[in-house]
Amino acid sequence: MLEITCPYCGKRAQKEFTYAGDAGAERPNLETGTNQDWFEFVYLRDNPRGLHDELWHHSAGCRRLIKVRRDVVTHEIIDTGAPSDSLSTGAS
Repeated sequence: MLEITCPYCGKRAQKEFTYAGDAGAERPNLETGTNQDWFEFVYLRDNPRGLHDELWHHSAGCRRLIKVRRDVVTHEIIDTGAPSDSLSTGAS
């Protein structure tokens, strides 16, 4: 099981969190977005290998969204923070 460090509550078990999606996905503009823009946003996602920024909801804790940088190959959590934070790359 993964342990995720919530920036507000500290280290917690993964079961306290709910995956909330890709932290880099940009929603189309409600006024100017086309059907194709929305189709691509909802259905066409990258499946990255390596480091990936994700949003997680601390659903059994503070109920806030956090950003998690995770290696999707090894499942290692590199860094966590608020959704607006820039996270470290994990390089030494």
